[in-house]
Amino acid sequence: KRQIVPVDVLTCWKFFSNPHNLAKITPPDLGFQVLSELPDEIHEGMMIEYRVRPLLGIPMTWLTEITHVRGPNYFVDEQRVGPYALWHHEHEFVETGDGQTALIDRIHYVLPFSPLSEIVHPLLVAPQLKAIFDHRVQAVEKLFGTEISRPGTLSMNS
Repeated sequence: KRQIVPVDVLTCWKFFSNPHNLAKITPPDLGFQVLSELPDEIHEGMMIEYRVRPLLGIPMTWLTEITHVRGPNYFVDEQRVGPYALWHHEHEFVETGDGQTALIDRIHYVLPFSPLSEIVHPLLVAPQLKAIFDHRVQAVEKLFGTEISRPGTLSMNS
């Protein structure tokens, strides 16, 4: 997913590197709740425990580790416990040269229970991920402004 926001990279970093802000850009219907005591900025090795309700309101624990941090331009979170067999989420913040920042999310994931997951992916998982990141685009536009931002794009490869 790629989105342009009308603020500088340091402003983006300050917001996105604060784990308390994740709930502000997550759809309310996921029932997202941070369970860990956390500082106001991520660091390598940080473990973050969440509770989410992705399917039928059933609560699920999701534990991620921040594995790479290159502030103010990049960090990675990887699932340690949760619904995926593998979840690797790269967050990149790139100055565009005109006072704006490109927010780039790259997600690599593998579902459990293959080959059953190959049936579930296009019916449930792909649409839910698209909805989550579409919500995020709208939430970020509300937080940072929309005058100069351009719509996000989504490319999903399974």
